[in-house]
Amino acid sequence: MLHLVILLPFLLAAFIPLTKYLPRFHVGWIVLPLPAALFLYFLTRIPSIQAGSNLMTSFSWMPSLGVDITLYLDGLSLLFVLLITGMGALVVLYSIYYLSKHSEGIRQFYVYLLMFMGAMLGVVLSDNLMVLYGFWELTSISSFLLIAFWHRRERSRYGAMKSMLITVFGGLAMFAGFNLLYVMTGTYSIREIVAVAGSLPGQSMFIPAMLLILLGAFTKSAQFPFHIWLPDAMEAPTPVSAYLHSATMVKAGIYLVARLTPIFAGQSGWFWLVSLTGMVTLIYGAFKAIKQSDLKGLLAYSTISQLGLIMSLLGLGSAASFFAGKEEAVFYTMATTAALFHLLNHAVFKGSLFMVVGIIDHETGTRDLRKLGGLMSLMPITFSVALIGAFSMAGLPPFSGFLSKEMFFTAMLNIREFDILNTGSWMGIFPVAAWLASVFTFVYSMILVFKTFGGELQKAKLDKMPHEAPLGLLLSPVMLVSLAVVFAFFPELVSNSLIKPAMASIHNGVLAPKDTFEVSIHFWHGWTPEIFMTIGVIAAGVLLYRSYSRLRVLDRKPSGRITLTHLYDGSLQYDGSLQLLERGSKRLTNAYMTGSNRHYLLYIFSFFIIALLAALIGQPGISFGMEHYAPLSIYETAVIAVMLLAAFAVPFAKSRVSAILFTGCVGYMVTLLFVIFRAPDLALTQMMIETVSVILFLLCFRYLPKLKKEKERLRFKLPNLIIALGVGITTTLIALAAMGSSPFEPISEYFLKESYNLAGGKNVVNVILVDFRGFDTLFEIMVLGIASMAIYGLIHLRMEPGQTEAGKVHSGNSALRLRSNDVILQTMSKGIVLIILTFSLYLFFAGHNHPGGGFIGALMTSAALVLMAVAFGMDTVRKVLPVNYRLITGVGLLIAIVTASGSFIFNAPFLSHAFGHFQLPILGDTELATAVLFDLGVYLAVVGVTMNIILSIGGDKQWNS
Repeated sequence: MLHLVILLPFLLAAFIPLTKYLPRFHVGWIVLPLPAALFLYFLTRIPSIQAGSNLMTSFSWMPSLGVDITLYLDGLSLLFVLLITGMGALVVLYSIYYLSKHSEGIRQFYVYLLMFMGAMLGVVLSDNLMVLYGFWELTSISSFLLIAFWHRRERSRYGAMKSMLITVFGGLAMFAGFNLLYVMTGTYSIREIVAVAGSLPGQSMFIPAMLLILLGAFTKSAQFPFHIWLPDAMEAPTPVSAYLHSATMVKAGIYLVARLTPIFAGQSGWFWLVSLTGMVTLIYGAFKAIKQSDLKGLLAYSTISQLGLIMSLLGLGSAASFFAGKEEAVFYTMATTAALFHLLNHAVFKGSLFMVVGIIDHETGTRDLRKLGGLMSLMPITFSVALIGAFSMAGLPPFSGFLSKEMFFTAMLNIREFDILNTGSWMGIFPVAAWLASVFTFVYSMILVFKTFGGELQKAKLDKMPHEAPLGLLLSPVMLVSLAVVFAFFPELVSNSLIKPAMASIHNGVLAPKDTFEVSIHFWHGWTPEIFMTIGVIAAGVLLYRSYSRLRVLDRKPSGRITLTHLYDGSLQYDGSLQLLERGSKRLTNAYMTGSNRHYLLYIFSFFIIALLAALIGQPGISFGMEHYAPLSIYETAVIAVMLLAAFAVPFAKSRVSAILFTGCVGYMVTLLFVIFRAPDLALTQMMIETVSVILFLLCFRYLPKLKKEKERLRFKLPNLIIALGVGITTTLIALAAMGSSPFEPISEYFLKESYNLAGGKNVVNVILVDFRGFDTLFEIMVLGIASMAIYGLIHLRMEPGQTEAGKVHSGNSALRLRSNDVILQTMSKGIVLIILTFSLYLFFAGHNHPGGGFIGALMTSAALVLMAVAFGMDTVRKVLPVNYRLITGVGLLIAIVTASGSFIFNAPFLSHAFGHFQLPILGDTELATAVLFDLGVYLAVVGVTMNIILSIGGDKQWNS
């Protein structure tokens, strides 16, 4: 079921584009039932998870690499999937009324949203680190598409690119950390790694793995100094901000830290990095939020601050692992309890506030605080939602944010007792910093409410007269913000059902075997230090807010002086770094991308020579001895001499035709060597390839100007000579080393012995092509097919006759028809073509046990068709065989793939073949093998590829149309 849960959003996303054929209604109504149904399903799993019955399903994917799609639902993942699906349903409902059904790209919006939802579900449910990483990066890609939804806006494109670059950078670092964990443990399974976590701290890769993984988590959850992408991501539509930046994407890093706490907790580095990074982010985000004039900008920095709060609590909660099995452990786990409860509260109040900001923008046409005010009486419901959400964010009673803020203060006060790291009184910094950040949080919460809804209405600064939003827009924020009240008065709804199982998942093994977590959340605990801290926050916050109003901070223009904010302006550093990289890459690219093919070949061949010669010289045990080679016969010597002379003559040829003929001579001499070596399959293949290649060369070269010998300086010719000698010597040494230094027994003996027993064929070469090395053959014909389609596409990009470019007129006579006027050739070809085609069919059917096969038969067929084209012209070939060779190529590939996949029906590996003997009418006892079907696919693909290339380059306009 869990696999289906992840798959459903992607399946629905694939269906969404088809809705354009349905009656005109908002596509969001098709999307809405899915997250709602998933939310209800996971609600039904609460009792079993609460009872400790975790759910796991697994699908074997790449077992040889240790990568299986194993999904695991426990308390922690249940908490997150409820956030993902519940918030997803409310956001989709909100988007139906926020985005018009006639909006440009509305279907793409929901496709991207469903992709993101499926990816997030994959992140929080995956037990395998590699699968988790795949979904992790998919969230970055889908969020990039969502943020750039209004892609015609420069700022939207900028924000999307910024978020993707930073989060993908962190994701790659995390990927490296995951692989280090695999090297240490031999598994990608999180559960299995947790089981052996006690043996990891002493290993040399443990700290690097921890740092790399935290880098991924910090970039995803917008922790300082990687927070800079989140404010620019506010260019996304408001439903995207409400979903990604309050409850899902930014919580992925929080989830990762919580999930891997059993592995890294108990290490001082983990404790300090997570807790201090969170505290710095908390204070910095809160301070920056006060200075924002844009409502979404304010919410962006408040989100950064709140994420820092949750991250710091997870860091402080890891202190419990230093006291595993002791009573003190429970004392410090209260920080984790506060983190989980505030995780829920933050999704509730921040999601509702993002929706409120969207409503304000929708109804007033602006989000600028300097233009807003006096909306309280005009938008009373929206004001009520904003008031509850902001007060909950500020930690004021009687809302749930007050409870989690009190728990936050408790955790900060408790950590002062943590002296195992010999920190002395330094732990006192935590409650002081927490109190200061809470004051800033109070201030920006008041700014959000009273600067928007209080004061006087500024009609002159608004594009339109504001009014209350329609019911559809209000439904989602009202339902969300109601939970801030419900969770406040009935915290037990989530304390034992969600938070307690999640605690058991995070602090696995911290408590004594028979102990359990007790999560107790109440409004009143007496006159505690936390209460006095809250009173101090309110008092200081009111004073600061009043001072803020008097100083009119929002209306002040930048003075140009260097401030603490200017010392670290992450966006400026980001932009400067990108510009530096772009300039550097441009200079480097211009240095070697000269536009000269000669230069590019020099680079390639130089690397070829240096890399391979270095490997040959540096590898011990390489031998170039030829003492085991058989002596050369007089026939072999003669053939090799002719081949060398022909090859030597190519660069001295005075015409292109001569060069082609000398090159063909080299190929035909190789064919003779195969004949002498008694390799008929290779000889036939080489002969056909050489024949077709010569024709291809002739077709291509007739478009080129006449060959001219140009006088070049020695400095031009010398590098060519060095490269030519280097490549020749390197290739020769590699061939000699391969023959004389192989540490393995030749596999040819195995092929000769098992060819008939395993594949039912006596022709070892053909059996290797269609069975033993069938994968190679399948990919080769795929590559050939792609190449032929590319050639066809390039040919059709040529200018049509009569069109001009740069003042030049292209006539239709540039491509001469491929046809001979030789009557003798035409007369003889009629019989020769039939003979060749018959022989090609024989080669195809006989190839499994005798010389031949689909590849050779296809080349022979192509040679016959080319001969027909040369003798009678392209039109004759088209009339005799009116087929589309591109389609023939596709059919051949399809037959090969279907035949290779058919083995799955019998639970056999891909490309497994079967054979047997059958009594057939007339033929009697006949061997039939499924490999022949695969060979048929090869035959059709090669014929299609060859003829498509020949006829495309042949320039027959009627054929190519």
